[in-house]
Amino acid sequence: MSALQIKKGSSRHSAYNLRPQFSDVQETHTLAVLVDNEPGVLARVIGLFSGRGYNIDSLTVAEVDHTGHTSRITIVTTGTPQVIEQIKAQLGRIVPVHDVHDLTVEGPSVERELALLKVRGEGNNRVEALRLADIFRANVVDSTLDSFVFEITGPPDKIDAFADLMRPLGLEEIARTGVAALPRGAKGAE
Repeated sequence: MSALQIKKGSSRHSAYNLRPQFSDVQETHTLAVLVDNEPGVLARVIGLFSGRGYNIDSLTVAEVDHTGHTSRITIVTTGTPQVIEQIKAQLGRIVPVHDVHDLTVEGPSVERELALLKVRGEGNNRVEALRLADIFRANVVDSTLDSFVFEITGPPDKIDAFADLMRPLGLEEIARTGVAALPRGAKGAE
């Protein structure tokens, strides 16, 4: 017998799977975090991300209950499933955090973003920009003789598609609010 008391002919394979079970697939998740509305809370949440090298794709914050002094932070982040779980667990341990909801896995949700796009153009480019704005239901909120400012709301991919079509027509600047999201139906994040 060997030093490990393994009989000859026995399997040399361990009963334990020692191969890592981690996925390399990057997923995008929308997290809704309900926090106390007090100084330094946002800095602590962002510090958690930056201190561990996690990226924030979108971040919106607003007070949602004036009497309860609570704010809602909506974070869109990308990572492996293990990283997303780690982010949720670490967010839940921050003292002023009341609730953490992963809207991506908890069921259907509604996500919207607002963007302003400044497009310069003359002649046919102006006509084409207005035609595309009509198709995307974007509103003209400012107009000069050589430019437009469009306002568009919708899911982030709709805004990306509109911006991609406006680039060859003279897109100069874009400002985006970040994603605001709520779960659909009666149950969900407050």
